[in-house]
Amino acid sequence: MKTVNIGGVPEHFNLAWYLTLKDGAYKKEGINLRWKDYFGGTGQMNKALRNKEIDLAVILTEGVIKDIIDGNPSKIVQTFVKSPLVWGIHVAEDSKYKNVDDLKGKKAAISRFGSGSHLMAYVNAQNNNWDLETDLKFEVIRNLEGAVEGLTNQVADYFMWEKFTTKPLVDSGVFRRIDECPTPWPCFVIAAHSEFIKSNPETLQTILEIINNTTLDFKSIPCIDSTIANRYDQKLEDVQEWLSLTEWSQDQVSEDVINKVQDQLLALNIIPEKWQYKDLIYSNK
Repeated sequence: MKTVNIGGVPEHFNLAWYLTLKDGAYKKEGINLRWKDYFGGTGQMNKALRNKEIDLAVILTEGVIKDIIDGNPSKIVQTFVKSPLVWGIHVAEDSKYKNVDDLKGKKAAISRFGSGSHLMAYVNAQNNNWDLETDLKFEVIRNLEGAVEGLTNQVADYFMWEKFTTKPLVDSGVFRRIDECPTPWPCFVIAAHSEFIKSNPETLQTILEIINNTTLDFKSIPCIDSTIANRYDQKLEDVQEWLSLTEWSQDQVSEDVINKVQDQLLALNIIPEKWQYKDLIYSNK
């Protein structure tokens, strides 16, 4: 039995992994796939990939591209979710801030530097024509729990996180969502440490085939909306809206997408240079 460690955020996007694990799909192929939840998101997973704590990660596209260019010895092996991620821009319920313009020059809570919440704060700033040098300030809060504490105690002023994951906190009056900021590219990819790819190409291919067979028909799984609602503490109508917006992928990320992400990161001074497509992705063809 080959043991493989994989990480991802504990969110509804990754339910397909849970279902395949519960079904024993990998063990039937001689693979002991061990899933680990990363509440700290992309930055925490990049660190785990670098340290070889995990072999694979389901990770934000822009976050892993930045980290590979920064020295993470990993490659993108395919797109996982091809639709954009809708980031909610949140403030504390009793905050004086009413719209995005009010947040100019204020402090953004981020899980860590290099994380999705950090990078998307730049995208949001650019969308609103802010000065990236003077209008962005950051407070590291590690995870969603830290964001609740940080915004409630006014350590930070706003927080960007996936809209539907934070919806229960909006509904319960902890956060108030004042706007949305979709990613301009497919949101999640599967990345693998280069050593794992080199040593286990067949195992990697088997894992991808299993998960892709599940995501291909994910929306047609009986009662999938109520399953997600119960598991992730979501309202049924929110889950149904999310399902209508979300598209999974079974293909490698395109060169156009890689270039688009890098062009944006370069314009924001988040990466020092652009890399060639072949240096960021793995292809078995």
